[in-house]
Amino acid sequence: MFDIVNPADESVVTSVPELEAGDVDDAVDRARTAQRRWAALAPADRAAALRSFAAAVDAHVDELADLEVRNSGHPLGQAEWEAGHVRDVLTYYSAAPERLFGRQIPVAGGLDLTFAEPIGVVGVVTPWNFPMTIASWGFAPALAAGNAVVLKPAEWTPLTSLRLAELALEAGLPEGLLQVVTGKGSVVGEALVDHPDVRKVVFTGSTETGTRVMARAAAQVKQVTLELGGKSANIVFADSDLEKAAATAPYGVFDNAGQDCCARSRILVQRSVLDRFMELLEPAVAGVRVGDPRDRATEMGPLVSRAHWEKVASYVPDDAPVAFRGTAPEGPGFWFPPTVLTPSREDRTAREEIFGPVVAVLPFEDEADAIALANDSAYGLSGSIWTRDVSRAVRVSRAVEAGNLSVNSHSSVRYSTPFGGFKQSGVGRELGPEAPLSFTETKNVFIAIDPAEEPS
Repeated sequence: MFDIVNPADESVVTSVPELEAGDVDDAVDRARTAQRRWAALAPADRAAALRSFAAAVDAHVDELADLEVRNSGHPLGQAEWEAGHVRDVLTYYSAAPERLFGRQIPVAGGLDLTFAEPIGVVGVVTPWNFPMTIASWGFAPALAAGNAVVLKPAEWTPLTSLRLAELALEAGLPEGLLQVVTGKGSVVGEALVDHPDVRKVVFTGSTETGTRVMARAAAQVKQVTLELGGKSANIVFADSDLEKAAATAPYGVFDNAGQDCCARSRILVQRSVLDRFMELLEPAVAGVRVGDPRDRATEMGPLVSRAHWEKVASYVPDDAPVAFRGTAPEGPGFWFPPTVLTPSREDRTAREEIFGPVVAVLPFEDEADAIALANDSAYGLSGSIWTRDVSRAVRVSRAVEAGNLSVNSHSSVRYSTPFGGFKQSGVGRELGPEAPLSFTETKNVFIAIDPAEEPS
């Protein structure tokens, strides 16, 4: 067993089992059996089961949110949104079983058909920053496509995943179809990735760990979807609505205490308006409400653990180029104030993923310089573009190497649109209408047709 710690007050919430590799073998065996029964059901029956699962989540939104507040330190309003998001993702993909269409392809001499066949058992390995939402991005489309799922949550934040698996059973999904295995990534996670009967791995986490997952999967020519790190740019042009750009910038990076792969952790500002932008940004940062996650007025909670707090703090030594900071509580808990830096372009804070409430503000000269600076990164996950010039918005959107961009907003993720990154931010796409197809194999069947006999 290992303890789960509340990051807001450092109290022990509960303890969960620390499983071993043999437990993964048992879970995969159960999943294989359940998957065969699940795939044999009529599509309408699988769809109905997923709708029942969504209804069960809806009935327990408050419970799931409370678990996330205590386990992850998410503000209550955010945690309620996350639980509702899981419900909505399940509802969205409940339509997929009856819409996984094959094709009839014109060929000579017969009839050619394609089928979208389920892969089998899918391993989903999730991070600690958005435990239940990211889990649903994997298990909902995978189940909709006829697969079974073995889910390995991050060691620090397993509670909502464990409860979701219980709700799946309560909703009538077959036993063994959605299982959660808890424990260390180096033991349970690796056993799941290496298991020969796990035909696909969905991993969300650091690029460093993702490269190891990809390498281990390659040994068995196993499919992967990887959603990895980011150092996304928030590009502010001189012709933009500076007041709105500055007012919203803190929420583009400090949401979830900056523990977000989509965080706009580089703010690129056209030099001609840099001073004015910083004047507007300072009160916006000071206005971010950091405090007790159970308080509905709270906008930002603590970091997830002491170890992660120390990692984030290492990027802000005493001589760091701090422009200004927000506030954070003192006392127990892993609190870190929203922090704005003005480093050089080559500084590690402008290049490495900090994964905390720390943002680097960097000036640029013109459109070409903005694009070059935005693309001067190993990552390419997300970003924002602020301008009143529609032509510029389109040009820059096409030129920036990132998978998810928004203009005059910080929106990144909708369950109805595809999500994923360029470069070292990942491989493949999650969400959107095509996600269930990524959990299938295309089977092609040719049926020969005898030619008609000539009339006598």
